[in-house]
Amino acid sequence: LFISATMEALSILSGILLLLLSGAQSHEPVLSEKLIRDISNYSEIALKIIDYSLTGPGANQSYNRLATFVDRYGPRLSGSSNLEDSIDHMLYLLQQDGLDNVHGEEVNVTHWVRGKEIAQLLEPRSAELSILGLGSSVGTPEEGITADAVVMRSFDELEERKDEVKDRIVVFNPTYVSYPVTVAYRVNGASRASKYGAVATLIRTVGPFSIYSPHTGMQVYNSSVPAIPTACITIEDANMLDRLERAGERLTIHLYMEAQTLPMVISRNTVAEIKGSVYPDQVVVVSGHLDSWDVGQGAMDDGGGAFISWQALSIVKGLGLTPKRTLRLVMWTDEEAGGIGSQQYYQRHREDADKYSILFESDEGVFLPYGILFSGSAEAKAILQQIGQLLVSINASEVYDNGGGTDVDWWREEKVPTASLANHNEHYFWYHHSNGDTMDVLDPEEMNLCSAVWAVYAYVLADLDDVLPRG
Repeated sequence: LFISATMEALSILSGILLLLLSGAQSHEPVLSEKLIRDISNYSEIALKIIDYSLTGPGANQSYNRLATFVDRYGPRLSGSSNLEDSIDHMLYLLQQDGLDNVHGEEVNVTHWVRGKEIAQLLEPRSAELSILGLGSSVGTPEEGITADAVVMRSFDELEERKDEVKDRIVVFNPTYVSYPVTVAYRVNGASRASKYGAVATLIRTVGPFSIYSPHTGMQVYNSSVPAIPTACITIEDANMLDRLERAGERLTIHLYMEAQTLPMVISRNTVAEIKGSVYPDQVVVVSGHLDSWDVGQGAMDDGGGAFISWQALSIVKGLGLTPKRTLRLVMWTDEEAGGIGSQQYYQRHREDADKYSILFESDEGVFLPYGILFSGSAEAKAILQQIGQLLVSINASEVYDNGGGTDVDWWREEKVPTASLANHNEHYFWYHHSNGDTMDVLDPEEMNLCSAVWAVYAYVLADLDDVLPRG
């Protein structure tokens, strides 16, 4: 009886589940046969784009262009002459490429200067610690700071040991979980420690791997507590200091930093277009940011994203294609300080939000692509999934949720769709914001594939009869 009743109950539950599933399926958007046919008709063009990028005139072009660019200008910190000189040159290159409406849009940007920086372990032995000051950090007094140090593995431990912090240098040595989780120590560590009287903080590099390489990045002060100097140290040194403290050793460190924040200056977002033939006022944006931190070459973050976005327009133009709506390249400035340049672009252009079909941003690597990440309505996602089928031949047809990035997420306020590149970037944070971010990280054939993905999506969306539906 029990078994019979149980089986009957399971049968009823199964029926309910099937009804729920069928109901969920019925709410999935169904594209019109005409739209499916229209997208399928781009198959030949998509193959031409892929061939052009992989084996034709575009093969290795984005990689070679980027190598020449970063070898010449190096890192491009906001407010620096390196960045402004590189923007001048980029505008020249885009004009030489025959693109339309090439110009720089002026914006106000941050101007933080690193200066000389030294960290020296004095006790229990003498050893130089490799550091990179964090963006917007204040400097030390001219004589530097010499103080005993305490090591905290978490914010919870900081709270438990807060009485040990006054007049100390706090070293944070959290276990790396993921970038979105662990970056909280870099962003907020200084103010969290300052609350209890710390005189400076040294933060374990936010990354899963290190070959004695500190990684810089932005940090934010809480205005309710004193601003104290803060820098990243290597994973190796953070672990070494941790072991010494746990062994009962007294830690004494001398820290000297010349970091300072200067008044904001004028920079430019770099813009170029292929003007639309039917709806020139409607736009599809492909983008990456041209600024970088002041270490390495800024090749991966985000020269690669900026240059595959340029390459998308170069491919379309090289094939003699003219989309119905305008295809716009934007190379953002001052992304690293929190999307300063892109925010001003958004504020300037938001009144035209209904004319923006989608904004693409590549800022998480240009490694082997397997599709895109997308944020927008279910109907718009279905359209992108249909376009993705044009990329099956290069295994880059997948469409996932949660696309976008720092420079395009502003547009979600207007319900404009955003997307980013899905690529095998498992090692991205090995090199991120470090001296290891050089051309050696990137691969020309992978950039060819990324450029093809970018160009297919951008061209087809710019050439369809309608902008993407809003959510």
